[in-house]
Amino acid sequence: MEHSIVTKANVSISDAGEIEGVAWLFDQPDSVGDMIDAESIRFAKSVPMVLEHDEGSVVGVWPHINVEGVFLKAKGNLFVDGIAPARKAREEVKAKKVTGLSVKFRPEKAEPNEHGGRTFRGVTVTEISLCRSPVHPGARITVVKAKGSDMDKNEQGAAPEIAALETKVSDLTEQVKSFKAPDLTKIEERIAKMEQKANRPEVKGDDQPSEESKAFATYLRMGDQMPDEEKKALTVADDSGAGYLAPREMSGEFLRDLVEFSPIRALASVRTTSAPSVSYPKRTGITNAKWKGENQKQEASEPSFGQVEIVVREINTYVDISDQLLEDSATAEAEVRLALSEDFGKKEGLAFVKGTGVLDPEGLMSNADVPYSFTGNAATLGTNPADLLIDVYYAVPAAYRARGTWLMNGKTLAAARKWKDGTTGVYLWQPSYQVGQPEMLLGRPVIEVPDMDDVGSAAEPILFGDIATAFRIIDRLNLAIKVNPYSRADDGITRIHAKRRVGSAVVQPAAIRKVRCATS
Repeated sequence: MEHSIVTKANVSISDAGEIEGVAWLFDQPDSVGDMIDAESIRFAKSVPMVLEHDEGSVVGVWPHINVEGVFLKAKGNLFVDGIAPARKAREEVKAKKVTGLSVKFRPEKAEPNEHGGRTFRGVTVTEISLCRSPVHPGARITVVKAKGSDMDKNEQGAAPEIAALETKVSDLTEQVKSFKAPDLTKIEERIAKMEQKANRPEVKGDDQPSEESKAFATYLRMGDQMPDEEKKALTVADDSGAGYLAPREMSGEFLRDLVEFSPIRALASVRTTSAPSVSYPKRTGITNAKWKGENQKQEASEPSFGQVEIVVREINTYVDISDQLLEDSATAEAEVRLALSEDFGKKEGLAFVKGTGVLDPEGLMSNADVPYSFTGNAATLGTNPADLLIDVYYAVPAAYRARGTWLMNGKTLAAARKWKDGTTGVYLWQPSYQVGQPEMLLGRPVIEVPDMDDVGSAAEPILFGDIATAFRIIDRLNLAIKVNPYSRADDGITRIHAKRRVGSAVVQPAAIRKVRCATS
């Protein structure tokens, strides 16, 4: 298994020049106890020079990398001309912000060593970076050369002044150190080590590493010498071939099927209530005026009234889920809530179309007062469905027709797209040329409702009319979810309860009309 380790040190850089320095000391451990076996070190075919291990900021190459005694020495060239990151790096080196080298390599083997870290063998160096905070204190830039640039000539002329300034800074630093308390020095050392460790590249992924993954990484570094408390975090198992020690990972992604919802709620009139039912007064008849001659006596008449009551219905269920699943997956409870929302939404949409009004809400297609047109055939839409649709369209009163919408499912829609006018042969279906706008049939929008009937014997596959006027939806309680971790705690189960209270009914049957597959 490949394993990338990065060691960092401060570095300097110059424009259009050369950089030469010590990238590693083989006879000393770095600040976290790691060492590299010099005899087994190798180098990639091309070793890039990058800034702060940012692979997007390649500033040069290292054509000369050699092992000389206990030193790993590197000599490289900067891409100065036209390369903004290289120029920036040189300026930071000159300002002594970047003063070190950092080696990135891939080992074949890692063994615990006496310094509390690891000794890497079979190492392949893949990158040497210019950086600020070193892991190995001995990795330093020793030479920064410019290739004949005016800037470097000026630097040589200014060498005495720079040397004097550096002497003053050094003296000032020693004076400041004399004022430091011992406790403060220890704190600074600890912070420096923490910064060095933080400079190691992070493993990118969707989630932060789990406790098990961290323990597994410790096992790879220390083997059986790892602390007992970290061993407990690992899953130990075996198969027929050999044993293995590895953590189990719980994916953060859930697999789910597509759920289609009825769009009736978006078409109907919706209101909320705090009562168990809502009554709508309804005028069932008008006055009875009569034509009379001169001096004929008037006759009394009065309109008739009734009411439509919409009862709020309840749908509910509960879900049992293991505590272990809730603990192992950060999204398990959210997925249960999503599943409940999808289930309730689908059941509600079906009730708005075909609900009987007994335990569930009354649906559009279930009201006995909604008028209908026959297809002339017991199992199909007849010999000329285009003429049938025209009849249905004009059977709806003009006031409702102007706000009408066609409802049908996907199979019926597939057939409707092929219907033509019997006289002109022009397709009745009008495609939408604007994003977000519905298709049109006889100049009115067509909405796909998955819960509508397929074309078949005694089926009612099509409905047309003013849905907002005809249909009312009453919301009493939105989807309410309560988590109960106590009733089945002995079994390690959490119970999640969900319920929804909603009612619906057809309040103006004359505003809509449906198509029934029948002869008469």
